[in-house]
Amino acid sequence: VQLQASGGGLVQAGGSLRLSCTVSGFNLDDFAIGWFRQTPGKEREFVAAIKGYGGGTFYSDSVKGRVTMSRDNAKNTVYLQMNSLTPEDTAFYYCAAGSRIINSQIRNSRSYDFWGQGTQVTVSS
Repeated sequence: VQLQASGGGLVQAGGSLRLSCTVSGFNLDDFAIGWFRQTPGKEREFVAAIKGYGGGTFYSDSVKGRVTMSRDNAKNTVYLQMNSLTPEDTAFYYCAAGSRIINSQIRNSRSYDFWGQGTQVTVSS
């Protein structure tokens, strides 16, 4: 099982980025895919998640309305479209996969079994 995150970079405040998480070794629909972010000295923070088989999407309050998560099963890829970025969005972003995650635990990083290597997002003011 592998997850490959990409799409990070440097962007000005107000700009947009689309992160991608390409998975291999499992059927994408069988897993929930989550995005988490982390800055030095802080705990990993939930950003968004999407479940397979039409199970829905979930967003943190800090990004709701600015972020859209989607999936393309044919490409084994999940996307995180981030708009209206602010310097507070600067972090290392990780994607993760977990199976049989109930909705109440979707925001808990411990619910996820597999993690990608992450991608850096930097938003300048």
